[in-house]
Amino acid sequence: MLRPGLCSVTARHLPTDEVLEAAASAGLACIEWGADVHAPPTGDLHGLAEATAAAGLAVASYGTYWRATPDDDGSALLGAAGALGCTRLRIWAGTKGSAETSPAERAAVVEHVRTLAEEAAGHGLELAFEHHDLTLTDTVESTLDLLAEVDRPNVGTYWQPRVGEPAAVALAGLARLLPHVRAVHAFSWWPRLERLPLQARANLWPPALEMLAATGRATDVLLEFLPHDDLSLLPNEAGRLREWIAQAS
Repeated sequence: MLRPGLCSVTARHLPTDEVLEAAASAGLACIEWGADVHAPPTGDLHGLAEATAAAGLAVASYGTYWRATPDDDGSALLGAAGALGCTRLRIWAGTKGSAETSPAERAAVVEHVRTLAEEAAGHGLELAFEHHDLTLTDTVESTLDLLAEVDRPNVGTYWQPRVGEPAAVALAGLARLLPHVRAVHAFSWWPRLERLPLQARANLWPPALEMLAATGRATDVLLEFLPHDDLSLLPNEAGRLREWIAQAS
């Protein structure tokens, strides 16, 4: 039930055809196309969807940078996701960390997400928050509170280890978020922003994948941020991820 894939932002510097070739050659099953470079809403997304399918890959999701602010219209992104043929949009919860966001600002983010979620539901789409610093999902507690405040069945969250978290802390956070996790961004940053191979955090990823597999839900596990942004490392990283997924299943 765990599907290995790639975030296209991992290779922002490469054209879409090279990203597709790399992902397919590495034995991955899907791609999250990022709206920032490879899949802008005004691009030829039908063509990109066809190229993805021709490469034997699925479009896992649409990686948007929608921030739920008054100036950020998400309607075009829903159409773009439809053109790509995916059902999930990754979104961001505001522009500031939870401790720096006022109650009024938080309420505004909640309202904007609810509005987009209701529109998305009409298109058979779901939204999932990026679990990230400098947003309202910067802690597990704030993420859970935000999901409860939004309170829409088609809104969930991604999960990734927070910067600097020991494995035990990250796994405890995943356990709390698990009912809401729609997809995972997989990478090994340690001890801070150093980009290491997945194997460097072998105390984190195998138990995390076992936890995800135990839910019985289909979940995309998307590789992101290779060491040195070197796509030649993708076959080894994808192989390690597929090995761990097989062991967890």
